Amino acid sequence: MNDISGYFDWAATAPVDEDIIREATELSINCFGNPSSVHKLGTIAKNELTQIRKIASKTLCVKEENLFFTSGGTEADHIPLLSLLQRPSTARILVSEIEHPAIKEQAEMLKHYGWKIDYVKPNPQGIITAKSVEDALKPDTVLLCVMAVNNETGAIQPINEIADTLYRIAKETGKRRTKFHVDCVQAAGKIPLNIGYRGIDSASFSGHKIGGPRGSGLLYLAQRIEPFVKGGGQEQGIRSGTENLAANYAFVKCLQRYYISADSQGKILQPDSPQAKRYFEQQILTNEFIQKLTSIKGCKIIPECRSTLSPETQQYSPWIIQATFPKIPGKAMVRALSEKGFYISTGSACSARKLNRPVLEAMGISREDSTNAVRFSFGPKTKSNDMENLFQTVNEVCKTLNY
Repeated sequence: MNDISGYFDWAATAPVDEDIIREATELSINCFGNPSSVHKLGTIAKNELTQIRKIASKTLCVKEENLFFTSGGTEADHIPLLSLLQRPSTARILVSEIEHPAIKEQAEMLKHYGWKIDYVKPNPQGIITAKSVEDALKPDTVLLCVMAVNNETGAIQPINEIADTLYRIAKETGKRRTKFHVDCVQAAGKIPLNIGYRGIDSASFSGHKIGGPRGSGLLYLAQRIEPFVKGGGQEQGIRSGTENLAANYAFVKCLQRYYISADSQGKILQPDSPQAKRYFEQQILTNEFIQKLTSIKGCKIIPECRSTLSPETQQYSPWIIQATFPKIPGKAMVRALSEKGFYISTGSACSARKLNRPVLEAMGISREDSTNAVRFSFGPKTKSNDMENLFQTVNEVCKTLNY
């Protein structure tokens, strides 16, 4: 394996789990039949795909028939949105202002077809509260999109509470409940998760965020929808196209290796599992790293409440930290660290070349702090001494740039 001790951009993509990728490669060589073919080789491939889906079902604690393989998180986000185009409408979609472009940009496209798009703002801590959702809902809001973990700040959104709120409002008004889509790309394998929770209608996942291959993803649907994009009818017609057996295998095996299951209260179902133990360990490492960063003059954690070690810090994924260094533009910090063999980012890889930072702006972060902000993100193979070396190098860079 390549040396990943200086890699701190796991939220952009994770180094692959080599043993799983090798197994998947062998599978692609030995099981090359099309799962839709009726001959023996096709049947063998179909049986392999069925077994893979069973593993995913058991891992996520949902039914097999509710899981659909896709080409990635973006496509898994698009399928529920595009399904709305099955009927002309002037109804509304409510989207959080901290969503990934896969959601925000596609929602904006729906405006061309008569849909109205409303946005719900996060509070200064980067949290979309259930109350803010309730206040933003309109009588004709048919779909709500709120991600489980923000990819820039690590803020964990109260998706269960939001789902409960949607149920309560429907019961009180006697109207049809607003459907709820949750982007779980930065949550799966990172925090305790329960996608089968009542009121979560759909959820998206991406393989390359947890050691799987790029081009692999998964969509959970609590109930069947009518897809807008049609084709050969694979994946029960929800996502047509010949299935990528090897990619699906690798993704699901990584999901099985890292996923942290939670109950309806958010408590970890297996607290003694390797996944849970690594999660608790990272919480400690991240809190220590935050305290070291804030010892650098002028450094601020975004949001600042994370630096207090208050109970609020539990609202953030321990795998992502956003920090800002006065007078050092974020891109300058990224380049300086890269030259020393440490790799971070300024935020979402999809928006790395853009000047604006919509997530931070939505939180009310100043233009200067947004410009200077960088993201440190970690993974299951990140070690304590790796983070210590990162801190020392960040400190050196700050001094070198006359900070």
